[in-house]
Amino acid sequence: MRIDILTLFPEQFEGVFSYSIIKRAQEKGLADIKLHNLRDWATDKYKSVDDRPYGGGAGMILRVDVIDKAIKNIKIQKLKFKSNSNPKTQKVILLDAGGDKFNQKKAEELSGCEHLIIICGHYEGVDHRVHEHIAQEVISVGDFVLSGGEIPAMIIVDSVVRLIPGVLGNPESLSEESFSGVTKQQSSIVTEYPQYTRPEKFKGWKVPEVLLSGNHKQIREWRENPPG
Repeated sequence: MRIDILTLFPEQFEGVFSYSIIKRAQEKGLADIKLHNLRDWATDKYKSVDDRPYGGGAGMILRVDVIDKAIKNIKIQKLKFKSNSNPKTQKVILLDAGGDKFNQKKAEELSGCEHLIIICGHYEGVDHRVHEHIAQEVISVGDFVLSGGEIPAMIIVDSVVRLIPGVLGNPESLSEESFSGVTKQQSSIVTEYPQYTRPEKFKGWKVPEVLLSGNHKQIREWRENPPG
């Protein structure tokens, strides 16, 4: 998978993508993450990418013409990278507080794409024509406002990349983690069951007896319907 991130602050990502699972995915060639500074497509000597909103109002708005130029250039780069790119597996995503709520189901859907282009919003917002004509999806990571789309982009990349086949050492862990399964009694998504490790006893706090029993049927039933 290739992931292109369009941002005003590419340096913000450097540490996050240089460790752990994201780093290993890149080293294995399973994920190719590219950072792009939106100012590289500015049209004036001041590298301006925003302007005042029509009709008045506080703050500055990211310009549609600059974003459109950047997206077109990134798509051309991708075609050169892989000439048989299938546009159906390519998605342009705008990160915006008013977008659809991101969840595990969406992460699983995006992990099947060949190419993601993520636009990090900033300032007071993005010209709405980006929502209407450029982005295929508008996504929010929660009901709160951040100073920019950089942290949401990190969240999405981390949750998507770990789902790419071959990234995790033990793929079975994906089917047992939070938000990936349902109980027999419930149709709603549930979080992962409680887990314990050594020491067996600590400060009088004990590991549940069923987990020490060796009875795999009882353990499975307990995990499907843990206490509390």
